[in-house]
Amino acid sequence: MYVADSRSSKAPVAPAETRPGRREAADGTGEGIGTGDGTAAGRRTAARAAVPGTVVALGVVSLVTDISSEMVSAVLPLYLLTGLGLSPLGFGLLDGIQNGFSAVVRLLGGHLADRRGRDGASRHKTVAAVGYGLSALCKPLLLLAHTVPLIGAVIAADRTGKGLRTAPRDAMISLATEPAHRGRAFGVHRAMDTAGALLGPLTAFLVLRLAGGPLLADGGQQQGYHAVFAVSACVAVLGVLVLLLFVPNRLDGAEPSDTRPRLRDGIALLRLPGLRRLTVCAVLLGLTTVSDSFLYLLVQRRLGLSVEYFPLLPLGTAGAFLLLAVPLGALADRIGRRRLFLAGHAVLLLAYGLLLSPLDGPATVLCVLLLHGTFYAATDGVLAAAAADTVPAAQRGAGLALVGTGQALARFACSLVFGALWSAVGGTTALTWSALALAGCVAGAAFVLREPAAATAATTAAAAPENDDSEVPS
Repeated sequence: MYVADSRSSKAPVAPAETRPGRREAADGTGEGIGTGDGTAAGRRTAARAAVPGTVVALGVVSLVTDISSEMVSAVLPLYLLTGLGLSPLGFGLLDGIQNGFSAVVRLLGGHLADRRGRDGASRHKTVAAVGYGLSALCKPLLLLAHTVPLIGAVIAADRTGKGLRTAPRDAMISLATEPAHRGRAFGVHRAMDTAGALLGPLTAFLVLRLAGGPLLADGGQQQGYHAVFAVSACVAVLGVLVLLLFVPNRLDGAEPSDTRPRLRDGIALLRLPGLRRLTVCAVLLGLTTVSDSFLYLLVQRRLGLSVEYFPLLPLGTAGAFLLLAVPLGALADRIGRRRLFLAGHAVLLLAYGLLLSPLDGPATVLCVLLLHGTFYAATDGVLAAAAADTVPAAQRGAGLALVGTGQALARFACSLVFGALWSAVGGTTALTWSALALAGCVAGAAFVLREPAAATAATTAAAAPENDDSEVPS
């Protein structure tokens, strides 16, 4: 595995445009990075520069960790509902609270990652390792927890680990990658992460068949669940080892500083116009983004899909996400990350419209899932890449955490409101209102983000050599 060299010197590092082999075109588009000779060797060199080994290593970590996490997620609802007798409402509340808690912890993870040790190195890898390690530790604890409160505590610890590692991981991706190629790099990472999400449920299914016997047999059911938890724990440990062995400790070129950022300093990053506009738009659009679970239920009920095929719906979204994450990430580097982020929500609006149309049948289901996966491919990693362009390198973790936390909390609020609307007026009417609200938010976000990125670059140029969207068109 190729891993990008870490920057171990304490001396100031030259800005990206002056480093050997990392030149940008005169028009500021980021074109021309690499050898620029147009040969096959030159294209391979440019590809390696676009996606450094550090990004690939972090992608492997996410792939392995997602296999572990999705193995548990695939069987946990049945384990809690049929094995421990938890009600669906209780499970929904438990899952919702833990997801909201994970979003808040993300702020702490970003803040801790930006703090520097005595050698001047930031702690992105250390905080990420703690997060991955905590989640890995939770998997075998599920073998010992047999009551709902204990399992709730284990899930809370697992979500804490996820919240801690997200911002440092994304910060490492942005710091290891040239600004002009961040969209592609995040696309590669998200594609590998999604591959893990696809393999996880399949692995859990195979483990249940091999170890547990029929799901409806009580003895076999418990044995099978325990086997899934045990295998998941081993896979999670493998992910932590990959992180420790193949991801370098030093990634950024910021000068060592004796000052340590405070948590309120991270919140103060919202004074940066580019980050503030992006965060506001992410929150507004998140408030009108119906959760995946509700969307799949609407597909099943609105289009008359057989219940036996319901578990396959997430695989359709994940498959489209996997195929499109890299090409759409590269497209974002060319046309502008904010533009593609907004276009992704327009695609989601098309999916809502298709669900509300009189069309039905397998072809309609396939189109909805394809549009849903396209939405994620055009927004998930692209938002992180766009946010990285607006934040100084020394506070990259905190800045990414702000945007991600705002979006996650907004989507959590949307789930609560949409669930209440569904109960009150029905799923179709609730989706109609959500689609209208999303259309208004897309138009409003386009207005907020209309200002050229060069104006934002001027506000942060003194803080770091890499900032805003001056490298790519917006």
